[in-house]
Amino acid sequence: MRISVIGCGYLGAVHAACMAGLGHEVVGIEVDARRRRALAAGRAPFHEPGLDSLLAREVRRRRLRFVEDAAMADLDAVDVHFLCVGTPQGDPEGSADLSHLDRAVEALAKVLRPGRRTLVVGKSTVPVGTARRLAQRLAPTGAVLMWNPEFLREGFAIEDTLHPDRIVYGLPEHQDCAEYAKQLLDSVYAPLLGEGIPRLLTDLETAELIKVAANSFLATKISFINAMAEVCEAAGADVTVLADAIGRDSRIGNLFLRAGVGFGGGCLPKDIRAFRARAHELGVGDALDFLEDVEAINLRRRQKVVDLVREKVPGGIVGAKVCVLGAAFKPDSDDIRDSPAVDVALRLHEAGAHVSVNDPKALPTLAREVTGLDLEEDLETALAEADVVVLLTEWEHFVALDPWRVAELVSTPLVIDGRNALPRARWVDAGWEHVGLGRAGVQTVLKA
Repeated sequence: MRISVIGCGYLGAVHAACMAGLGHEVVGIEVDARRRRALAAGRAPFHEPGLDSLLAREVRRRRLRFVEDAAMADLDAVDVHFLCVGTPQGDPEGSADLSHLDRAVEALAKVLRPGRRTLVVGKSTVPVGTARRLAQRLAPTGAVLMWNPEFLREGFAIEDTLHPDRIVYGLPEHQDCAEYAKQLLDSVYAPLLGEGIPRLLTDLETAELIKVAANSFLATKISFINAMAEVCEAAGADVTVLADAIGRDSRIGNLFLRAGVGFGGGCLPKDIRAFRARAHELGVGDALDFLEDVEAINLRRRQKVVDLVREKVPGGIVGAKVCVLGAAFKPDSDDIRDSPAVDVALRLHEAGAHVSVNDPKALPTLAREVTGLDLEEDLETALAEADVVVLLTEWEHFVALDPWRVAELVSTPLVIDGRNALPRARWVDAGWEHVGLGRAGVQTVLKA
């Protein structure tokens, strides 16, 4: 089929490449010249495993191209238009900024030929009610709007696009329009549906809410275990054992139950703020006020790491050399938006520490965004003579470090494990003081 993808940031670039990979003919519309040039050359302007090779292959096959605006895209030949425009936080209260999305829809409406039926599929994360408003704007063109939220995890975006655990169709009320939209998107996703991936049919509002509800639940689960970490620190208990025990309950599950410095990135923080703001606009703000506590717990854990450095480093935090392992908000990403690792590193710097940061992918982005930190591409240089090592992003090669070798490089064998990801027994055997969040009072390592 012939597809346009409007907005080729993280979501749009991945979606465009994956749709081309399924055999469709795709045109990506991207106003940012630097990003568009990179994509047109078959290079991702951000780190996502596997995306460079997929982009390069589909550009080479000429199933994927990128243009500046809708007027250049020959949209008369397009069957389905995907809206993948970003919806960043727009004000201090957390409301979503929909201006980019609105401009994209306006531009699309101007070039769609009235009377020619076409399908517009929203994938952006939006406040509930947005889809119905946009549908009214597109109605004079004859376009049918549906909503198909994305559920991508950075680092697994291609897998999540091509093999999702569910596909949600938010359909218009008119039966004929709903059937048209369903059949056309079924054709786009035929290979996925052929795998037996569940397809959930619902109305526009429910589809919009599914995405923000999912992110809010995940954020709540992360903050819950971090709240338990606070209790464990006060009581002298071990949150990792607690999490393992409650996670074995099938009603709870063990995913997202690792206590640490909490969540960040470009989705969960802004989405829960926007969800709360929209609930207040709808007059049901009390229903989501608990999300304010969810975020507060999340942010407290960042300060906890700073407090641990101040408490544990001989001589105190001022002038201490701190090696921070990680800058991206999660492994397999170069995304530092609302990154707990960057926030903690900056707090340590502001408290008077000399901070060296190492990350395999995020240092170029970090260099453009922040000042005051020493960015070390060489890991051993970052570790040299450190008074404390602070793990803040659980990249696999950090987790797999040889603690005996690292002990030879640092000044003091002290590690603060901000993700509870290091093999504690191994580090303790190598002579390290290992401090994990939610286990700060527990130094005994029990061996089964």
